[in-house]
Amino acid sequence: MKKLILPLFLVSIACSSPKSDQEIFTSQQREVLDPIPEVELEVEVPELEKQLLAEGLINLEEYIPGIKVDLKYSTTDNFFGQDVYGDLTKAFLQSEVADRLKNAQEKLQASYPNLTLLIYDGVRPLSVQQILWDNLAKPDSLKPLYVADPKVGSLHNFGVAVDLTIYDNESGQPLDMGTGYDFFGYAAYPDREMEMLASGTITKAQVANREILRSVMTTSGFTGIGSEWWHFNAFSRKEAGEKFELIK
Repeated sequence: MKKLILPLFLVSIACSSPKSDQEIFTSQQREVLDPIPEVELEVEVPELEKQLLAEGLINLEEYIPGIKVDLKYSTTDNFFGQDVYGDLTKAFLQSEVADRLKNAQEKLQASYPNLTLLIYDGVRPLSVQQILWDNLAKPDSLKPLYVADPKVGSLHNFGVAVDLTIYDNESGQPLDMGTGYDFFGYAAYPDREMEMLASGTITKAQVANREILRSVMTTSGFTGIGSEWWHFNAFSRKEAGEKFELIK
């Protein structure tokens, strides 16, 4: 019997025949199942944040390792019950003030590694101050007891004041300071602590927690005020006016 010998060109055609439907489908499946390269989505920066960055203010979370931020005026969990910061959720301060706060954070964590500073408010533009002033349901003569007149401005408006507490990373909660943030009453007054202790309104443990906060802040160049355990200033009003412009 003679062997069948196919011409070389026929063998070549046979080897280069189109893929079967099964082969094509498998290839399409691979394209679908292959990992999609990660794409970094561009996040729109809030207008207020753009303004603060343009003013040269410092984003505290980016600058201070481990610090936490819960911007209370970007929620309704504040004395006014209003969100006045909108999309802004980051806290900002003047560069010199951020340096002092970084020092306070380092001192806190050197003594208490499980604790960290938790920022409630930093710079507050005058535009926001005006909203608070206008919406406070008090006579104009009493409003300065609760919020600074935007015509005058406060140290928050210069970016040299900060409201904060201490957060316990182990418990996942802020330390108990005896009152919440924005509590207007003697129980929140550092100047009335002995009186409030004597009456049983606050406890020794709560005062001890406040003392931790006061210690790291005052030894880092801040001063507290008599009516709010959470509020600290880096400069006096006179110094702030000489060094900085009001943030509008």
